[in-house]
Amino acid sequence: MPFVQPKPTAQSPPEKKYPSFEREEAATPPPEKRYLLDEQRPPEKGATTGEDMLTTADYYYKVFPDYHPSRVLTLVYQPFAFGAIVILAYHESKISTRKRNLIGYILYTISTFLLIVLDLATKGRGGFGPYTGLCAVVAAFGLADATVQGGMFGDLSLMCPELVQSYMGGMAVAGALTSALRLITKAAFEKSNNGLRKGAMMFLAISTCIELLSVMLYAYVLPKLPIVMYYRRKAASQGSKTVSADLAAAGIQNQSDLSDDDSKDQGLSKKELLFQNIDHAVNLFLIYVCTLSIFPGFLYENTGQHGLGDWYALVLVAMYNCWDLVGRYTPLVKWLNIENRKLITIAVLSRYLLIPAFYFTAKYGDQGWMIMLISVLGLTNGHLTVCIMTIAPKGYKGPEQNTLGNLLVIFLLGGIFAGVALDWLWLIGKKNAF
Repeated sequence: MPFVQPKPTAQSPPEKKYPSFEREEAATPPPEKRYLLDEQRPPEKGATTGEDMLTTADYYYKVFPDYHPSRVLTLVYQPFAFGAIVILAYHESKISTRKRNLIGYILYTISTFLLIVLDLATKGRGGFGPYTGLCAVVAAFGLADATVQGGMFGDLSLMCPELVQSYMGGMAVAGALTSALRLITKAAFEKSNNGLRKGAMMFLAISTCIELLSVMLYAYVLPKLPIVMYYRRKAASQGSKTVSADLAAAGIQNQSDLSDDDSKDQGLSKKELLFQNIDHAVNLFLIYVCTLSIFPGFLYENTGQHGLGDWYALVLVAMYNCWDLVGRYTPLVKWLNIENRKLITIAVLSRYLLIPAFYFTAKYGDQGWMIMLISVLGLTNGHLTVCIMTIAPKGYKGPEQNTLGNLLVIFLLGGIFAGVALDWLWLIGKKNAF
């Protein structure tokens, strides 16, 4: 039988109702529910995932000094991420979002734990065999990233922009915390015997626990949040099939009764959605081409020797993550939030001036100027990404927003893949580069 709200009784106060699903105002929750948006933030990817590989790169450079870890590992990571997201986005309307995200979160946890197992099994020794095993684990990270990123962005896009911003802000918080955690573990073991390895293993152990917590939060907490239940019921009423398992986990059954036959047959195709948002998609691609052509490979291998020694690259990565975090919250300031599509495109293209700026700073400047540039790179990366991801889904139905979220993630990961490949161009003309 269909889902029916229980009638209030004299013993229990009447429950406040959300607007009808059929009304246009249902796109946003009523004012008394808005405070829930910040309190009911969806779980991020955990405080680590791909950041594990970036922030422990100092350790892997010591174990595998001739294999360009920061460049090779990100290059191994991205083809698997990009290929998986293309396949998943093509079939997104038929895949349960809950199962997809749980698989991704669990794969993250297992992969991080395998980094510890691999290191213990090889006793921290380098060589081609252990490096091949490391690349295999990194490929699993890529599959997990595509599974979770597309699933979470699609799921949150059918809700409201505040939740998309909250999730993206949480990802930046995860990056900043990851850098802080790595700096702490490095400092704690710096003077001990084999301290670099001990610090890296402690970092990975803590990361595994945090990612396991993310699995539990997504599986048991997120589906029962009132704001999430509301938007998922609304999406189901518009014909979405991807939210059925999530609603069942929240105790809401028979979702086929919530949707009418007319809404199922209406909706834009993937091609139509892409053509209407091609500027957003291309801008996301260009943002991450620029960012990943500099971060992290250039920071580890092309910035020279400075007073900070082997701390220098870690400090630069930490500064990037911190300012990326700031950038993902600046759109909350109304006059800083860019909604004009032409202005977004101009801002995205302007970031490419950073590439020659990094080149000349690495060649002639000192570490202060480099820290300033990496801060600008992180700030603009976070700000522009949130601006695009929050305004693109507006005006569409739930199933269309889910599809559009997946399509945008394809271009985002495609930009990362292209940026990682172009990052190798920095090695041209460098002695003993290969």
